[in-house]
Amino acid sequence: MKMKISCKPIAAAAALLLSGCMVGPDYHRPQVNVPATYSELPGWTQAQPADADGPKGAWWAGFNDPLLNELEPQVAVSNQTVAQDYANYQEALAEVKVARSALFPTIGVTGSGTRERASTGSTSSSFTRSVGSGAQIVNAGSLEGNVSWAPDLWGSVRRTIEENAATAQASEATLANATLSEQIALATAVIDLRTSDANIDLLQATVKAYEHFLEVVSYQDKYGTVAPSDVVTARTQLENARASLIALGIARAQNAHAIAVLVGKNPEELNIPHSAAMPTLPTVPVGVPSTILQRRPDIATAERQMASENATIGIAIAAYYPTVSLSALDGFTQSPLGGLLHVANYVWSLGGSATETIFDGGERSGEVAAAKANYSAAVANYRGTVLTAFEDVENDLSGLRILAEQADALDTAVHDATHGTEIAFNEYQAGTVDYTTVATAQATQLADQQTALSVQQSRLLDAASLIGDLGGGWSDSQLHDPRNPDKLQAQPAAAAAAASTPAAQTSSAVGQGAQPAVQ
Repeated sequence: MKMKISCKPIAAAAALLLSGCMVGPDYHRPQVNVPATYSELPGWTQAQPADADGPKGAWWAGFNDPLLNELEPQVAVSNQTVAQDYANYQEALAEVKVARSALFPTIGVTGSGTRERASTGSTSSSFTRSVGSGAQIVNAGSLEGNVSWAPDLWGSVRRTIEENAATAQASEATLANATLSEQIALATAVIDLRTSDANIDLLQATVKAYEHFLEVVSYQDKYGTVAPSDVVTARTQLENARASLIALGIARAQNAHAIAVLVGKNPEELNIPHSAAMPTLPTVPVGVPSTILQRRPDIATAERQMASENATIGIAIAAYYPTVSLSALDGFTQSPLGGLLHVANYVWSLGGSATETIFDGGERSGEVAAAKANYSAAVANYRGTVLTAFEDVENDLSGLRILAEQADALDTAVHDATHGTEIAFNEYQAGTVDYTTVATAQATQLADQQTALSVQQSRLLDAASLIGDLGGGWSDSQLHDPRNPDKLQAQPAAAAAAASTPAAQTSSAVGQGAQPAVQ
């Protein structure tokens, strides 16, 4: 059958659409105050749009830890938090498609058929069959095509597309933020695990040293040259060290289990052997504060939420204007069914309607006011997120600076405490001091060594935190535009949102000088 649907009403509606307007405010990113440089970094710096703006790609490689290099890429693929956010992003993309569909007409085909009992004489056709005195069976049918369309005269649909597209980009940035957060969590767990291994090595060496001291004291006690209490003190010190060594197994096991979960495995599936090497403290190029607006996915999320709320204002304002809809019908209908497709049975209709609310008791004005208030809240959230980002980076930088000074002081303290233990033990063997002096020196040495290890751990954790707070090499230029589906590349796995490609940064000159590196 050849359907005939008139294009004239569609063309007229298209002309109306093209000449239509979009009510409501157009979105412009609000200004935020950005400092010229971080207070923890001396001098002026200048933003560069190239590789010096922050860690790129596999940022974890700077720690020189084989376990990190092996497991970090798995976070973007197997981590369940990332998988959940990826599914949410796919849902947001689908919502954009749903919103776009409202721009186009709805076309349908309707066919119907009936078979009914009619009285004799009501109709005559070769398609009727007599079933008895005074009655006939009549077959009837219709075949029609219909088109309906509500042209977007005031931009309500286009604002809805803007809203959903911004929401989808916010969801994509949330996915990137979740990926980065889980990767930083994995780096933290690995650092903690390596610190536990280093503490185990330290206490094992301490236990061996205490065993040697106990042998010496026991030998002297055998010949009556020292007080029996010295043996008790040496043995107590040894057993306390052994107990502390055993207790470290709890922390190590918990860290290993956390690592397994972060890469989407059951704890028993991942066996991590003991390592004697601590990760290397990486060099982290910091750049300037202005680049953080592009490099933090949580800031991108807040900014896209602003854009979404701004579009909602236009949707609310569009409710003040009339709603126009057009419809057309074209097809055939016949009863009885014979000759359905003959030209004599051809039918068509055109229609249009417009509706406008005259009084709504303030509902529309309330919706507009609520939309504007939500936008203001989104602006405050965005600016608050930016301020928190600056705070995070400043905290990381101050922590790294202060911990570096503390580490230098502790290196000297550990050296002196170790030498002091040797002197105290030699004096004890010479009989010039009691064993309490030796035990005190040994306790001081162990405490200083453990504190130095804790500071080393804190410096590594601060470096990982700084990388995360700088965005981990991510950039808002990686966000796709859901309104251009032809340019939106398919993402087969959650790894598509991982921070694994160089960021294209925006050049913003705020001073002069070289990019600082923190180590």
